[in-house]
Amino acid sequence: MNKWYSSQGNNSDVVLSSKIRLARNLADAPFPCKMSNDIRKSVCKKIFASVKNSDLAGEFDLIDMTSLDDIKKISLAEQGVISPEFAKQNMFGSVLVSKDASISVMLCEEDHIRLTVQAAGQNLETAYKKADVIDDIFIKNLKIAFSDRWGFLTSNPMNLGTGLKASLILHLPAITERGMMPSLTAMVNKLGFTVKSLYGGSDFYELSNRISLGITEKNAIENLNAICDQIVKQERAFRQELMEFDDFQDKIYRAMGTLKMARKLSTNEFYSLISLVRLGISMGSFDTDYEKIGNMIYSLGTATIMSGAEERMTVDEADKLRAQYVREKL
Repeated sequence: MNKWYSSQGNNSDVVLSSKIRLARNLADAPFPCKMSNDIRKSVCKKIFASVKNSDLAGEFDLIDMTSLDDIKKISLAEQGVISPEFAKQNMFGSVLVSKDASISVMLCEEDHIRLTVQAAGQNLETAYKKADVIDDIFIKNLKIAFSDRWGFLTSNPMNLGTGLKASLILHLPAITERGMMPSLTAMVNKLGFTVKSLYGGSDFYELSNRISLGITEKNAIENLNAICDQIVKQERAFRQELMEFDDFQDKIYRAMGTLKMARKLSTNEFYSLISLVRLGISMGSFDTDYEKIGNMIYSLGTATIMSGAEERMTVDEADKLRAQYVREKL
């Protein structure tokens, strides 16, 4: 089955993906940070049973995190299946993963349940609808911690209320080139949102809501989409201006040339160059699709390359294999 990032969604020229995350906890168990391994196993088993006995039985694979080595854990984090924090966790925990990897449920991470749904492009509503179906299963079959005053109870007070974090992965090379990211970050912070850089400081950013208390899921998603629409409009305008400069066009074509010919690519160099190529695609410079670029972005992390190898490899060998893969695809 193709992975979710092998498709294209709304505003894909600027928005790589959408993600909805819901945090839930059982009312009759302490937060994971206070649990022993035996209690963790019991809680994970109880949550998994609620899915196994539902209409979604068979749609997920259950992965015991203690059965994975560090490379495999980091690989799952690179692909967005689990959080980097969960990859570093040594206590017992599990994750449910759908066949196309668009849905994952971390069990006993920071909260008992961390449900994540990802979708290509700007499609928060689609991701939320999927998350809501699974959330209803948990609420129906488990005693979820909820307060009439505070909403869903979470280990981190910042997630109280809806327990929802909605986020969009944005590709903003033109805004970055114009030196506008500091002012954009300050502006969205004032409005209750957060922007953070991804992939080693490249031109990819995550835009997410910071407020989950006193606001509905629908309003949170609508507000995030409204901010995103303005950013998309600004990014496209700046791209048109940049493409009028020969030196910048030369930079884009050189990036494609390097990717097609390089024999070794570090992660930072790869993300920097693929950002320029992706920009070139949006401006009609290259006849390559976003799906192909998305596949490379999500599948060419160093740990992901290493985990797919038959024998243990070094970072240098992973850099060579990354360059080979990119040459073959472009």
